[in-house]
Amino acid sequence: MRTAAAKRTATSAPKAATRAGARARWRLPRLDGLRGRLIITVVVVALISAVTATALAYRESRDAVLKRAQSAAVDDFHNRVGQLATELDVPPDLSSLTRFATGVSSGLHGSLVLARYRDYTASSDASADRTRITPELRAAVRTHTRVSLQRVEYGGKPWLVLGAPVGLNSPAPHGASGQPSGVEVFAVVSLAAEERDTADLVRSVQGGLVPVVLLAAVLALLAARTVLRPVRRLARATRRLATGELSIRVEEKGRDELAELAHTFNETAGALEHTVGELREQEALARRFVADVSHELRTPLAAMTMVSSVLEEDADQLTPDTAHAARTVSAETAKLTRLVDDLIEISRFDARAVALTVHTVDVAGAVRATLAARGWTDRVEADLPPGIRARLDRRRLDVIVANLVGNALRHGAPPVTVTVRAADDRLTVSVADHGPGLAPEVARHVFDRFYKADSARSRSEGSGLGMAIALENARLHGGTIELAPPEPGVGAVFTLRIPLRTESAS
Repeated sequence: MRTAAAKRTATSAPKAATRAGARARWRLPRLDGLRGRLIITVVVVALISAVTATALAYRESRDAVLKRAQSAAVDDFHNRVGQLATELDVPPDLSSLTRFATGVSSGLHGSLVLARYRDYTASSDASADRTRITPELRAAVRTHTRVSLQRVEYGGKPWLVLGAPVGLNSPAPHGASGQPSGVEVFAVVSLAAEERDTADLVRSVQGGLVPVVLLAAVLALLAARTVLRPVRRLARATRRLATGELSIRVEEKGRDELAELAHTFNETAGALEHTVGELREQEALARRFVADVSHELRTPLAAMTMVSSVLEEDADQLTPDTAHAARTVSAETAKLTRLVDDLIEISRFDARAVALTVHTVDVAGAVRATLAARGWTDRVEADLPPGIRARLDRRRLDVIVANLVGNALRHGAPPVTVTVRAADDRLTVSVADHGPGLAPEVARHVFDRFYKADSARSRSEGSGLGMAIALENARLHGGTIELAPPEPGVGAVFTLRIPLRTESAS
């Protein structure tokens, strides 16, 4: 019976998996991925559009507000000057000019008004700075009969400066035909309120930028999910196809480019499945043929081996030519027997019909027995520390060591050394010779089947399968065989590496 803690753990596991799956589905997209680039593009376009719209709105609203304020100021200025012009004595003195300027100012909501007549200058505010009235505007007032105006920046604030000559009968803001009196009147009107209104409008528009950008990002994310969902399905199908699942197909929806891509993938996968199926059938037939032929050759080879052995034993009693023929038949029959045995062994590896028979083995004793059984004890220098024991298939270890040592004796130069070591839970058996080593083009193919370094020596003693069989036996133990990089003064060095399975580990 499970404990309460175990029940809580089992109950919470699906919830945790669900939360993890939800986090995986809603994690932020990678910026360097297609979805991230699509979202960034849409957001940038939306941001540029919003900023452009804001700038245009600011410009248009600012111009509209300023024009409206300007028109209102011109009308008020014209009307006020027209009302007070009839009360102005011409030629005026400084007192009457001051009253005129103050009267015009009272009708323009506290704006600064300046009146000039020859050497007299009067202002509605004696302490106000008069530099806002530029020489250009004064010159325009002298040469025109209508209201002249100019927008200026002063103290970081916008101002509208108006100026007009005053006629004897009526002011001439709109080009009236009144006779000039020599009096010039100027008004400085603040546009700060209009500037604040425009700024408030811009801030309100800017405040809407963030929701617009967020909305664009959400819409881009939804669009990316819709567009990229077929791409993700295609990517998953491609990965499964790469792992060997050749029957995988993707659903074809619509008539767009993605549907065309899915159709092309399905056609490619179908063609690949058909081709691979044919190749596998041909490979299976070839392997079956080799295995069948090898097995069929065993019986006649056994008879030939027996007869050749008898002939070789009695060769001394035969004539020289007959004795030479008997020995030749015996040697070639032995080579053919080894080739057939190697072919049968390779066919069993291909059919995955090979199994290990594991025992606890004294590695040093097993290697020493391999050398002694083949008469190599005097030809090989062995460094075999005692006490190294491992669980492995002794017969297959014998095959590996015999192939490595035999290859070194045939193609290398003495001395040939065999070294056994055990460290870091790995058993290593190194076989080295002092020959010229292997050329790079030979080293790349040394474990290939039927490969021989000298293609002209096609009738050499070996079958070209020994190193391939040795590598297959090493892999069967979970290990491998490595060829060391060439070093000066050292020939070929092959090292068997397999996991060191001890008795306690088993």
